[in-house]
Amino acid sequence: MYSRIEVRAARPEEAERLIDFQLRMAHETEGLALEPERIARGVAAVFEDPRRGGYWVAEEAGRIVGMLLTTPEWSDWRAGWVLWIQSVYVIPEARGKGVFRDLYAHQKARVEGDPDLCGLRLYVDRRNRRAAAVYERAGMSREHYEMFEWLKG
Repeated sequence: MYSRIEVRAARPEEAERLIDFQLRMAHETEGLALEPERIARGVAAVFEDPRRGGYWVAEEAGRIVGMLLTTPEWSDWRAGWVLWIQSVYVIPEARGKGVFRDLYAHQKARVEGDPDLCGLRLYVDRRNRRAAAVYERAGMSREHYEMFEWLKG
């Protein structure tokens, strides 16, 4: 049986763990080898300026077993902030045991309890069917929007 998971805001001194999770996630989900130094700068930037977002961790018995990042987007249609869920990672041995469910439930409760927040969104690589199934089981739905992007080099 899986022991109780505590979801909490990540602390700056946990940045190395978050960087490691980012590197693993990119490799596992998209076969990408990211630059650790660039990821370190990105993670540090979030801790330096909370307007950029916030990291949340799932901890079991003092060990971080999962994480996600939320970043805010203003919705003029809803006159509130939508939190984008990004950088979701759960260590392999904790998968299938409700870690994402708990991370997501925590974010959902934040939105429900804050009148300035109006929803949660995330995107998933179409090839990552396992993750999509996890998100659907957590109660998220596939919506009618399709994402397009342009990313500099």
